[in-house]
This record gives sequence, structure tokens and C-alpha cells, in this order.
Amino acid sequence: MFRMPPREATIVPMSPWWKNAVVYQIYPRSFADSNGDGIGDLAGITDKADYLAQLGADAVWLSPVYTSPQDDNGYDISDYDDIDPLFGTLADFDAMVAALHARGIKVIMDQVLNHTSDEHAWFQASRDKASDKRDWYLWRPAREGFEPGAPGAEPTNWSSFFGGPAWEYDPTSGEYYLHLFSRKQPDLNWENPAVRAELVAMMRRWIDRGVDGFRFDVLNLISKTYPLVDGVADPVTGLCMDPTMVLEGPRLSEFIQELNREVGFDESDLLTVGEFVMATPETAWKHTADSHKELGMVFGFDHMFLDQREGGMKWELAPLELPRLKQALAKWQDALASSGWNTLFWENHDQPRSVSRFGDDRPEFRVASAKTLGTTMMLMRGTPYLYQGQELGMTNAGFTEIEQYRDLEGLNMHTMATGLGLPQPFVMAALAAKGRDNARTPMQWDATPTAGFTTGTPWIGMPGNQAEINALDEVADPDSVFNHYRQLIDFRRRSSLAHEGHFALLLPDDPAVFAYTRGDGGQAMLVIANWSTDEVTVSRDSLPAMVHARPTLGTHGDPLLGADALVLRPWESIVYCIGDAWRLDS
Repeated sequence: MFRMPPREATIVPMSPWWKNAVVYQIYPRSFADSNGDGIGDLAGITDKADYLAQLGADAVWLSPVYTSPQDDNGYDISDYDDIDPLFGTLADFDAMVAALHARGIKVIMDQVLNHTSDEHAWFQASRDKASDKRDWYLWRPAREGFEPGAPGAEPTNWSSFFGGPAWEYDPTSGEYYLHLFSRKQPDLNWENPAVRAELVAMMRRWIDRGVDGFRFDVLNLISKTYPLVDGVADPVTGLCMDPTMVLEGPRLSEFIQELNREVGFDESDLLTVGEFVMATPETAWKHTADSHKELGMVFGFDHMFLDQREGGMKWELAPLELPRLKQALAKWQDALASSGWNTLFWENHDQPRSVSRFGDDRPEFRVASAKTLGTTMMLMRGTPYLYQGQELGMTNAGFTEIEQYRDLEGLNMHTMATGLGLPQPFVMAALAAKGRDNARTPMQWDATPTAGFTTGTPWIGMPGNQAEINALDEVADPDSVFNHYRQLIDFRRRSSLAHEGHFALLLPDDPAVFAYTRGDGGQAMLVIANWSTDEVTVSRDSLPAMVHARPTLGTHGDPLLGADALVLRPWESIVYCIGDAWRLDS
């Protein structure tokens, strides 16, 4: 019933280009290993360029590949201008860019501008109080009345995002430096114009190498509110664990506008997207509206907090309630409807696998739920971001022992929770559900013991289900998750509705059905999905009249449409279109 349209069919033009793009995120360490050392590399990405083109990716976003001690998997950069030997060389980078560009795929680099590694030459120089780099980082003396290095002597009571104090004592300097993440990730001082000028020059050098855009890590932390003062202490840890203390500093817009102007975001037609900790639709609009001359997009994470206890930490698990998820996504759609632009995603390198988290990864439901998650997300207004393996329906890691984990955040959580006496089954269940290593297991290319990722020993373990979930089989199977995503990408490329159509949520309180329309003049689209393992009946009176039309896309073949109701099978999703919207079966 459903087949790919002819390639010569009309493609809807958009300006800027990234509004019509689908971005594919690669975590290089886990994507493809070309030399058998068990770690993915740039040459491996080059080898898979045809696969990315076959999927239909318009751009590839690389997690950091810069020189790094790898304390936080590359988000601790010791040299912004070179490639870490783990991943290859600058020549390998140039070859990868050329291979992707030859296939019409743009390259987006991760930029970590809030902090560097403590092994960066800038930080090493800053440890000397007489150095001209001293003011490139945030150094402070011990709290008044305390001996430097003594318990409680930190300049403020802030906690880092990874747990423990956000200040580290440096005996060489006799002072403390701020690190909002690992102690090996000291925060840069953005108040210093020399820091900003050097970061601008560095980004220009990457543009000269052919880079087409940037994803900015934790960008809304770069502007601090001075003076740095204590916050309300947590009664258990004694530290201030309130992230709002360090978000949205008073000069944030000024700093981003300067980046835009000096690097040339708009003039060079670059894709720019900011990771904003605890972003709201209001802050996203503030930093993405065209008139503000800042960023193209901001990642909003409201929907990532809905499977944890309200007001609690990510590890405090709670059941997902579909009406809350619909409300969270609709809020962002509505807030950025007329100005600004949305990012659409279920997964990234920091999030669990969506089919295990929001769908159902049991064998009888995995394929359908992975497809329906894709349908629901891909046809909203915004730029979709797919994470490697999402297009295959890859699952969480299934680790059961702490020794299987590699991620610093998860290991720190385990140490802290164990120290507080929390039961091990509770701690391990939280890690299995929400740990970042779930997204970092190797890409499953085939059914061999190492999934075609490497000829050596993978740097991290695998779920062990590569015989059922792998790219080789899915590319060849027209009913696979891969080919469903391929259809969705092609549909987006050809439909003006998918880009600019007005979003309207339907059935907001329904506990199982996720439905919305996209409209634009005489065109309309209905997306309706069953987010449950039960058969669901939806009254025809509650749906637009287009439900009578022949569907454009679907997961289960012909719909079960009766005189009074539409019956949705477990994890079934259907797309209806009227007007001039592209029909895949035309």
C-alpha cells in the first residue's frame, strides 16, 4: 500500500536550509570503528556515508572529536583545533567532510564553549597568578575564615551538575576554580573579551574547513550572575543543587549576539542550535526569534523530565502520563508558532533509547512503537534530530552490573546513592532506565558478535540483540523501522505542511491517543497514533473529516475504519492528508 515516491517529485524549498533538514546525530566513539581498536572513528563515519545518504539525512551532527582526556567523553576539550587520536587526524576529518558533502550532507560540529579540560594549555597557564590567562577562568579564594582546601572552604556552596562541590581547590594557585560539571572541566570566564575573541577565531577556522553549523553545549551557562553567592543548601548534601542559580545570566543574549555577528551565523547560512539547561518556550523564543539575531534553534527538554518524580532528580523514576507529554510538546509548538523555531527529538547522546523509554521494547511491540514514535515526532513543526540507531529501533543497554557502565554521571550517581544507603536494586534500576550509556552502546550494523561495529573488542558492552536489530537487515526489509523513517524523511522533504503548517493538538486528555493536525490554507494533515499496547477506539465525531480519505502513511496497512469509529491497533499510527500535500502512494 505504501511506497516511496519518485525521486524527481517536487521538493519544497525552504529558507534557511535547516528548516527543511533532518539532522542525524553521531556519537563517533560508538558509530563505526575502521581500525579494530574498539572505538569508533572519523574514517568509520566516512565508510558509512552511503548509509546516511540512503536514510535521507540532510546534515550530520558530530559529538566532540577534539583532542581530549575523555573524562566526559570528549566534552572536556584540551585542544579546540585538533582531532583526538582516538578518532583520527585532521586529514581524516577533511576526508569525512568531503565524503558527506559529495552526498549533499552538511556537517555540524559540537562546540563546548562554557568550559575546557583542565589539561587545556589555557587552564594550565591560568594556574599561575601572574599569567595573562589567569582571568580566563573563574578563580576565587577560600571562604572567609576557612583554611584553603579545608572542608567547607569552597567560595560558594554550589553543587556541580555531576554531583559534589562545584569548586576545586588547586594547591598550585592556592585558590579554587569553578566547574559546573566535572572537576576536570573548569568554566571559562566569558566576562573576559580575550576569551570570547579566541573562541570566535577558533570557530571561524572550523568554518574554513567546511563546517556548516554548530551545536552549542550548555550554552545558557556561559553568562554568570555576579557576585557569585551561596544558594539554599540541600538538607542532605549541604550543597545548593538549584540549577537556576547559574542559568540565563544577564549578558547571555549579548554574548550570543556577539557570536552571531563575529562568527557570521546568519551571513554564512549556518545551522546553530543551543543546548539550554532547563530551557522554557519563552527563553527559546527570546534566543531564536529572527529579530534577535542569536540562534536558529534551542533544544527544549520539558518532555525529558516527565518520567521522573515531579521536582525530583532524573533518577527518581515515575510512570509517563501521555496527556502530560502531549501538553509539554504542544506548549513548545504553540509558543514558537509565529516566530522562532522548534527542535524535534526523542533521543540524543545523553538520553535513553526512546523505544525503551516512551515505547515498548518487547519483541511483539518494538517495531510498531518505534515507528509510531517516529511518526509522532517527525511531522511536528521544527527540525527533527535523529540519534544514531534510533532509525533502527535500538533499545537500552540492559546492563545489570555497575562494572558495565562507563559514563561519569552514572558512576557518580551510583557512588553517591550507595553512600547514602539507598538499596542497590533501586539504584541499578534507575541507571538501567535513565543512564546515558544506554545511548552509547555500539551502532548495530549486522548480526555478528560485535554487530559489525568493530573487528576488535568494543569499548563498551552491547544489549546483545543485534541478531534482531541491525542495519543490514533493516535496509533490506521494506517494513522495517529504518524504511519507515526513510518514508517520513522523504515526506517531510516534499510537504509544505510538514514545515510551516499550523499545529493543533487533538484529544489532549486521552490517555492513549496522540493526535494532532497541521494546516495551511487549503491543505491539512492529521496524525493519529495509539501510544499503548491495547486496541483503542476513537469516535469519528472527534476527528476531522479527512479521516474518510485514503491514508498517506501508516504502520499497520489498511486502517480499521467503521461507520462510527476508527479502531487503532496497538502502537498503530496513521497520517491523512488533504489538498496538495504530497502523497507517498500517488
